[in-house]
Amino acid sequence: MNCKKDRTFFALNKEPTSVVFCFYFSIAVNSSSVYLDSQFAMPELPEVETTKRGIQPHLEGRVITSLIVRQPKLRWPIPDEVVSKTIGQTILGVSRRGKYIGIHTAKGTVIIHLGMSGSLYLVEKNTPPLFHDHVDIHLNNDQWLRYTDPRRFGSILWHEKGSDTTNWLTHPLLINLGPEPLTDDFNFEYFNLKAKGKKQAIKMFIMDSKQVVGVGNIYANEALFLAGIHPHKPAGTVERKQFMLLVECIKNVLSKAIEQGRTTLKDFVGGDGKPGYFKQSLSVYGRAGEVCVNCSSILEETRLGQRSTVFCPQCQK
Repeated sequence: MNCKKDRTFFALNKEPTSVVFCFYFSIAVNSSSVYLDSQFAMPELPEVETTKRGIQPHLEGRVITSLIVRQPKLRWPIPDEVVSKTIGQTILGVSRRGKYIGIHTAKGTVIIHLGMSGSLYLVEKNTPPLFHDHVDIHLNNDQWLRYTDPRRFGSILWHEKGSDTTNWLTHPLLINLGPEPLTDDFNFEYFNLKAKGKKQAIKMFIMDSKQVVGVGNIYANEALFLAGIHPHKPAGTVERKQFMLLVECIKNVLSKAIEQGRTTLKDFVGGDGKPGYFKQSLSVYGRAGEVCVNCSSILEETRLGQRSTVFCPQCQK
């Protein structure tokens, strides 16, 4: 199986909390593929990266003139410092680590996690808020960065600046994250060493953000299918050749999703509160009981970590 096929994917995940989440989505079947078109699907790494890219050019170099918090009770209460230490500050940069977005100022970093249903987008000043619009960051260019979160599982936190701009990476929620999957730090040698002797199912292993960030449930299903690896196989027993292919497939599915997200960047200005969630084709997830796109066997579904796991019993060993 070749993971370089022209396919793109959409993912859901439960990180950073271990609670099993419910989500609403609509699935349309088209031939042998499934398309996931989400309204409140959980933002994953490609969606968060798309969000970062969408808001970044509108924030960097701008001054925060005020900050309105309508609902401080998110996953954790929004700390007072988010307001008291950001007003009057110039935004020096916007970056991402895992599923966290950092908005950097000279005093520190506002750390935003979109949770299950959060989104960030820009509106013109004085745009009336809707019920789930919890926070507005007012900028000196007559635009507001608006945070919307119907389920309020996201978070907006503060990290005091140290001696350099990477200091926010020492925040307790970020310091133990694994490598970014699209960097050279995530490679076969690293992943193979981490998996050595592990009895944990390979699907759960690659979804562990301490091993590598951003491989959500659907991405894990798709990458394992493309690599021909059974999701229940113990991570420590995956053969060297399979592991090399799996690393390549993880990088491929995430890269494809991020590339697909580029078409939505315009949605971050004057958007409808749902930017960045883009339609993608799936080979196995959501297709249990249907025929495999490669061998025509019937796809099977099990549960791993209380998450839907779909695979081909013929192609994945």
